[in-house]
Amino acid sequence: MEVNTKLFGKIEIDDEKIIEFPGGIVGFPDLNKFALVHDSEKSDGSSLGFLLSLDEPAFAMPAMDPHIVKPDYNPMVEDDLLSGLGELIPEETIVLVTVTVPHDIKKMTVNLMAPVIINAKTRKGAQVILTEGDNDIHFPIYDILAAAKEGK
Repeated sequence: MEVNTKLFGKIEIDDEKIIEFPGGIVGFPDLNKFALVHDSEKSDGSSLGFLLSLDEPAFAMPAMDPHIVKPDYNPMVEDDLLSGLGELIPEETIVLVTVTVPHDIKKMTVNLMAPVIINAKTRKGAQVILTEGDNDIHFPIYDILAAAKEGK
């Protein structure tokens, strides 16, 4: 599938890379098909990617592996919220958190309260809102990423 995106220009998305979100994502219930893409030209080795909407190609949400900035992150999600994804096996489950990049990059945060859970085998995903645990909506990550880049 060829998609003309605002962020990446024209790109080719293999059908095997399409992730279906039957319930949409938080704030965008009508966006159901996404692809996880990385900007290879700007890749600095970090795991920042974008959940690109195939329903609305102008919409791309920055996302990353939460364990890079919070190694002990272990969201407790009610089983019924993930029932539409198929059997979740740890090796085939991808957990992402959305990234907010404001004008002042030093105030960059991730949302630990609304992780995106993807079953890589079925290519189905869901964004859930956690009701348990101490998860910050605006968890600051700039200093953590800067320290990691310096090798600390």
